[in-house]
Amino acid sequence: MNPDLSRLQPYPFEKLAQLKAGITPDKAYRAINLGVGEPKHSPPSFVTEALITHLHGLANYPATKGMPALREATAAWLMARFSLPANSIDAERHLLPVNGTREALFAFAQTVVDRTQPDPLVMTPNPFYQIYEGAAFLAGAAPYYINATAATDWLPDFESVPDTAWQRCQLLYLCSPSNPTGSVIDIDRLKRLIKLAERFDFVIASDECYSEIYFDETTPPAGLLQAAAEIGNTDYSRCMVFHSLSKRSNLPGMRSGFVAGDEALIKKFLLYRTYHGCAMAPYTQQASIKAWSDEQHVVENRAYYREKFTTVIDILGEVTELSQPAASFYLWLKTPAAMNGDDAEFALQLYRQKQINLLPGSYLSREAHGINPGSGYVRIALVAPLDECIDAAKRIKDLIINL
Repeated sequence: MNPDLSRLQPYPFEKLAQLKAGITPDKAYRAINLGVGEPKHSPPSFVTEALITHLHGLANYPATKGMPALREATAAWLMARFSLPANSIDAERHLLPVNGTREALFAFAQTVVDRTQPDPLVMTPNPFYQIYEGAAFLAGAAPYYINATAATDWLPDFESVPDTAWQRCQLLYLCSPSNPTGSVIDIDRLKRLIKLAERFDFVIASDECYSEIYFDETTPPAGLLQAAAEIGNTDYSRCMVFHSLSKRSNLPGMRSGFVAGDEALIKKFLLYRTYHGCAMAPYTQQASIKAWSDEQHVVENRAYYREKFTTVIDILGEVTELSQPAASFYLWLKTPAAMNGDDAEFALQLYRQKQINLLPGSYLSREAHGINPGSGYVRIALVAPLDECIDAAKRIKDLIINL
């Protein structure tokens, strides 16, 4: 067996299942799941219709590179969304369709990491999406955790990383907007990171799958390629972005996204994926073209989240300090003082007494540089319908009051 498999830690939801094992929740309440970041808003009807219309594609093997029309649709969306120079994203050279960002984020490390170099590092924010860590281990590298705390506005403290670590870095994962905190890396900081990548010769993989869930229509989150273009890096050297329809269009089950950036990296990633055997189904490609070509449903989607955040924060703000994140659909809630910072116990009591599922923050981070930055917080995914989110907020409020 691959010895690196033994380095993988249990997934957060496996830890949560172990925490709740043997516990019988109060049956007076119906279960509300705010733990999994799985959108529950209705998918666009025109996308589901396109899936059905193109089922005849089952008779054909799909190309790993994807249909030209899909690459052109995603290139057009990317340039429009991030104000990139006209024609700076070539549908033939700069992007590939992927089956959701999760598999692509994992596979990309297997392509980029050079095992022949001594002690390669893959850097990741902390707290983080656990795929980054697993990808590092199975690529033969070690993860380096960059803590994000309240003191840094939940942005990774890049300034704390010594040059000796940057020198060993081969890949830096970013997640902006962040899972789990909703923080957004500003464009000036992205520019500095690109220059750092040039100086120390590493690749940046920017997970931007939450980029379309934000609350101020006038200030959408910046993207890595946008930052690259503004400093004249219009070949997007050392930069790769990952986008998905899962959150943007409420299509997590369709498994559709794309990667875009550095032409040389795309070429090597295509080679890897050709052997990996992960081409997107033809009917999924056709439906994806429809989704990427429409913005109205995305605007409406943001309005639903905006309403949920406003309502839930109004309820919980009476008993705890919290504010709306810059983006994403997560609330990063500080554990009540009565729980002495025990986020796992707080999550367990919410399950036991109120039938609410959410994730302890310590399950989404690692002990690094003397602290576990997720400890003392819980992640609340506001994906359920509005009435369920309101019900859940009232239950959480009631538990906090009675601690």
